[in-house]
Amino acid sequence: MKKSNVYTRTGDGGMTSLASGRRVEKSCARLDAYGTVDELNCQLGLLLTYVSDEVDRQRLIRCQCDLFTLGCQLATEPDADRQPTMVISQKDVADLEQAIDQANDGLPGWRGFTLPGGCRAAAVAHVCRTVCRRAERRIYTLAKESPVDENVTSYINRLSDYFYVLACRLNFLAGVDEILWKKR
Repeated sequence: MKKSNVYTRTGDGGMTSLASGRRVEKSCARLDAYGTVDELNCQLGLLLTYVSDEVDRQRLIRCQCDLFTLGCQLATEPDADRQPTMVISQKDVADLEQAIDQANDGLPGWRGFTLPGGCRAAAVAHVCRTVCRRAERRIYTLAKESPVDENVTSYINRLSDYFYVLACRLNFLAGVDEILWKKR
């Protein structure tokens, strides 16, 4: 069996290929957007190592799959001959909203601004939240030069909300109080 090369040397000059095969600079907005989504997916993988609740684990794995789909959409130009067969849909956004409501159910009400931290899983969920917000900003930067599906922007916006609520839930399940911001 022949071993495939992981390295191609085609990116050594600062260029890479999009899903369509078109060559672009590694600093382009499209690559920055889906690269940040990939970074978020890696942070989710780290978060999964700290989450033991099976419902939360399955939701996070679903989010990872959705982020892979979302990244494929971002890696494909709107005018490319071949478009992804799987896309983020309004149903995916609605499912995520339902997951937010379920994760929030039974939690104490809002008591003030929350500082990131608490148990380790919650702290990593907060990292996911901030990387998700950065991905959202990168996607909107891309949208200034090329159309981005509104389900993509809605999904990534809801996902950061999900990570916030999940962090609160993880602290609650661990019996750790939220760290509230206090004016000095």
